[in-house]
Amino acid sequence: MSRHGRYLPEADLEPSEEERPSKSARKRAAHAAQALGEQLIKLKESDLLRLPIPETLLEAVRTARRIKARGGLVRQKQYIGKLMRDLDTAEIEKALDNLR
Repeated sequence: MSRHGRYLPEADLEPSEEERPSKSARKRAAHAAQALGEQLIKLKESDLLRLPIPETLLEAVRTARRIKARGGLVRQKQYIGKLMRDLDTAEIEKALDNLR
């Protein structure tokens, strides 16, 4: 019996390790998404519009370009990374490669 008076089988508590990536793998993916976001910030506006990215990400990139404060820019880059974690970054990377 658990501390809260409910019985929960251990199989229901956590998914198996094959289903869920490790914490290190999740952090690597988050850092990769943030690095890709930093590449988007450096692009010209015309190139940025050619990429298959949603409007929310586009606005976040434009906002990052306007921010001059170091701390604010760091937070905005983290926000862009968070938005990118929900996207298929392979399509964006392929489109970036085609631009070069």
